[in-house]
Amino acid sequence: MRLNKYIARSGVCSRRDADGLTAAGNVKINGAVVTVLGRDVKDGDVVEVNGRVVEPAKKSVYIVLNKPKGYITTASDEHDRPTVMELVADVEARVFPVGRLDADTTGLLIMTNDGDFGNAVAHPGHEVYKTYRVRAEGVVSDERMARLRRGVELNGRRTAPAEATFVRQSAGSTVIDLKIREGRNRQVRKMLAAVGNKVIDLQRTAIGDIRLGGLKPGHWRKLTQAEIDSLRRA
Repeated sequence: MRLNKYIARSGVCSRRDADGLTAAGNVKINGAVVTVLGRDVKDGDVVEVNGRVVEPAKKSVYIVLNKPKGYITTASDEHDRPTVMELVADVEARVFPVGRLDADTTGLLIMTNDGDFGNAVAHPGHEVYKTYRVRAEGVVSDERMARLRRGVELNGRRTAPAEATFVRQSAGSTVIDLKIREGRNRQVRKMLAAVGNKVIDLQRTAIGDIRLGGLKPGHWRKLTQAEIDSLRRA
């Protein structure tokens, strides 16, 4: 089995992140540091990641977490900030986040120990839709909504067309739902800034057909088989 697949199936991280750990010298096979990508793990090999022996899980686990504000979506943090791993310590297997939500963004985060599944959902080429509830400063006018739907220029590259739906207007702010199929860094915040509105609050409410529903912040639940199948089809 390829090393990155072995690490991903151990619930450490995605295949892509596993390659990053390997290139950084954080992976050992049988006590020797491995930095060459694409190595195979043979029966009987002992694999360590960051000094911890890992092995593929015997059972795949898929959960959805309602991430609160202030938590980051990594396994550990050099600045000692709280991570989502603290919220899933009672899950029966070690799971990793699929994709990212910045510390100030709340809402739906899928976590799993199935590296192939995580890579398929997070891969930008597969264009799985993500839906966000956005509260922005000021008025998001019809003209600005139209720009969001067409796509805006970010760092010299236009975003893909989005679905933007008006929710409500209140004193000093506008609430909209924004549905995108890309996953650029802080994309929703940058899209709103590009049309002239600063994001006040941001919550991811859905990935594909998977919805946050009434799940409380900081709580998690298992995905149903129907939800898992719907993501695989997407």
